[in-house]
Amino acid sequence: MDEIRDVIERKAALQEQGDAKAILAHYAPRYVEFNLAPPLRQAGDGEDPAALEAWMATFEAPPRHEVTQLEITTDGDVAFATSLDRLSAVPRGGAEAFSLWYRVTLGLRRIDGQWLVTHEHESVPFEMDGSFRACTGLTPGD
Repeated sequence: MDEIRDVIERKAALQEQGDAKAILAHYAPRYVEFNLAPPLRQAGDGEDPAALEAWMATFEAPPRHEVTQLEITTDGDVAFATSLDRLSAVPRGGAEAFSLWYRVTLGLRRIDGQWLVTHEHESVPFEMDGSFRACTGLTPGD
């Protein structure tokens, strides 16, 4: 499990450095993403950093990524991990930083002896009062 923890924590550290190619080295060549931005599902290309670089370019500096409450379960060459993560950044052209907590589930496979992300799901809860507003102000204690 230490190998998997290292992969997840290394990905977060590399995001703070803005190194899209190095981040993608921790993903399978083809993976599936369910992330915070539309569309509902997208195919990830672990060999093309363009989309990740474009996203990081929307910030004044690479976003800070904190992984907390990481739990990992493994069985043979398959694993999944859950965590509560925080993204902190200043949008390009913005004056103020924001911080957003969100939920992450990763599916990983050991491929050629290396643990690689094959599935990534990020989400925030939403209000069930009919407004469907995203609950972006929540913290892990809420």
